[in-house]
Amino acid sequence: MSVRRRNLIATEGLGLIGTQGRWSNPAAFVVLFLLALLARAATLGNPVIGFDEQFYLLVGERMLHGTLPYVDIWDRKPIGLFLIYMAGAAMGPAPFLQYKLLALAAVTATAYVLYRMALRAGAPAGAALCAAAFYILMLDVCEGEAGQSPVFYNLPMTLAAAIVQAALLKVAAGERVPLARHGCAAMLLVGLALQIKYTVIFEGVFFGLAFLAAGRRSGLPTGRLALLALGWIFCALAPTALALAWYWHLGQYDAFVFTNFISIFGRRPDPANARIEGLLTIFGILLPLGLVFAVPRLRRVVGQPWLRWPNFAESWLIVAFAGFILFGAYLAPGYALPLIAPLCLASARSFASPAQRRWIAFPLLAFIGIAGQAVIAISAEQKGGRDAAMTVAAAATPRHGGCIWVYDGYPALYLLTRSCLPTRWVFPGHLNTDNEGTAAAIGVSPEAEVHRILASQPEVIVDDAPVYALANRATRALVDAALRADYRLVARVRTGTARFRLVYRRKDEGASLLQP
Repeated sequence: MSVRRRNLIATEGLGLIGTQGRWSNPAAFVVLFLLALLARAATLGNPVIGFDEQFYLLVGERMLHGTLPYVDIWDRKPIGLFLIYMAGAAMGPAPFLQYKLLALAAVTATAYVLYRMALRAGAPAGAALCAAAFYILMLDVCEGEAGQSPVFYNLPMTLAAAIVQAALLKVAAGERVPLARHGCAAMLLVGLALQIKYTVIFEGVFFGLAFLAAGRRSGLPTGRLALLALGWIFCALAPTALALAWYWHLGQYDAFVFTNFISIFGRRPDPANARIEGLLTIFGILLPLGLVFAVPRLRRVVGQPWLRWPNFAESWLIVAFAGFILFGAYLAPGYALPLIAPLCLASARSFASPAQRRWIAFPLLAFIGIAGQAVIAISAEQKGGRDAAMTVAAAATPRHGGCIWVYDGYPALYLLTRSCLPTRWVFPGHLNTDNEGTAAAIGVSPEAEVHRILASQPEVIVDDAPVYALANRATRALVDAALRADYRLVARVRTGTARFRLVYRRKDEGASLLQP
């Protein structure tokens, strides 16, 4: 290691290193913010971007009025995610915009941390900026254009990775590192990310092992390392333990434990053909940047008897990919979102020269940027944008103080219509999909809950056509029978070429708003 590099690490410690080349840190931050704003601008006015985040916002908004997740409204996501959405809802009178502004801030901050990490790893400023820009644009092609959970938890995980990277570099340079303090900081960040989604556990374990490796290289004795490891584990689990303790205090320990740690094992597996199709789609989306990362490394090892040991960014990518495979959820491109930050960081050196940036990075950035905007536009057409959502909401708004029930469709309708909730299981997928179709998965028989909801005679039922391919056939049959017997179709809103949002009212109510 050069004297300049050693002095740089010693001077900066665990802070992210300063400028290289013509891109100052403030200038890079502004560029990344403007790029993120441009990339996500088309989503800001759409209240029905993704079904998951519509539901997260519904939970967050109802929490402001005393609703308790897992007890009054059911989902297995950690409480931290709902707290983020509660903060978004509390910011002002436009919750659908406000949570997207929080997501914009998280994306910009994550990209900036990746930029600084790439600088620290030795990438030129232009290459580091390209890597950060790829992070922003890749989100749009992987269903991360608004507020999916990885958009938020990638920030604490990337900050934790930055602390680990800096510690490893200092240890490699022979510098003293206060591993206890910095390890606790990184593991607390991992703990916060765990309370947004538990799947970050794989990367969190890797970060902890990296700190142990740094401690061993620093010459710490085994006993000292064991104590440090216990402290780091405590820090990583502390946010979850705090949430558990709060629910225990409220007398809802069982509800918290079942929802957060047990219910996931009650889900039925997705069909193999759907998983394979989803996995191939994800690989196709990641392929261009994956080739940019992989091809130069393959060239270096041709004819070599041994592969070199991967650097930190590459190791992080390997672990994130292993976690993605082990978790086994591939039906939607959004499941690839945790891979994007390490992939972009690991790719930074592929843009080291001006020629690589001119002929590889810039054309690929343009291609992904255009593809992302196309994906956003296609998604809005197929799912419906603001106009479709407001049309459906106008048709579904209760007139007699009753509840609507979204059996399939926009969870956002509960907010847009200010409806009461007819069930704890208001996310449609909990009652209308086959993989959630057991009491072991959601804590209640879906058929029994649908019977109960229908017996309460919801004023409006919202449905989609055609029927979801992986639907729960038992609950589907119950709903179809009720719609034929007791409800009339009053609105049919086309989205895309062959999908409709359907609004049904009880037969003794209202004039038809049926569209041709």
